[in-house]
Amino acid sequence: MEKVRLFDKTFKTFIPYDRIMKAIDDVAEKMNSDFRGCEDIPVLLCVLNGSIMFTAELMKRLEFNCELVSIKLTSYEGTGSTGRVRQAMGLTAGIKGRRVIIVEDIVDTGNTIVELKQILKDAGAAESIVCTLLFKPESCTRDVKLDYVAIQIPNDFIVGFGLDYNEIGRNLKDIYVLDE
Repeated sequence: MEKVRLFDKTFKTFIPYDRIMKAIDDVAEKMNSDFRGCEDIPVLLCVLNGSIMFTAELMKRLEFNCELVSIKLTSYEGTGSTGRVRQAMGLTAGIKGRRVIIVEDIVDTGNTIVELKQILKDAGAAESIVCTLLFKPESCTRDVKLDYVAIQIPNDFIVGFGLDYNEIGRNLKDIYVLDE
């Protein structure tokens, strides 16, 4: 099992790249089935910075036309959520009257999704759908509907494949868990 050191913490391999790719294949297949033949052009909303890798891999597999828009929200410091969601960068394009597919790296407390759905509603989105690479059901305290979940995981701190520890580790192709 491979280990990596990021600042003061050691992480061990948790979800290998091949399993991540298979999970993305499965989610894309479901989305393609649901959106096949759609008349509108849905918006894929990449939630920066964590969702960059997931969004890129997902987009390569989608067989329907879609537009890419980004937003940057922050709620983490170190290894924990601050409980506050802050908009660090607004929507990069208008979404009024559009169907928006929120592409998240991870849903844990659900606070970010609740905040995002409100931002999209305020911006005039016709509908918002949630697609997440990772979901931590044990730590979800909000009532949020997740339309597409690639992988459910326990409530552990993880890095890699877009997820960071104090802004490093995003470039790791596997997902690692804290090794304590």
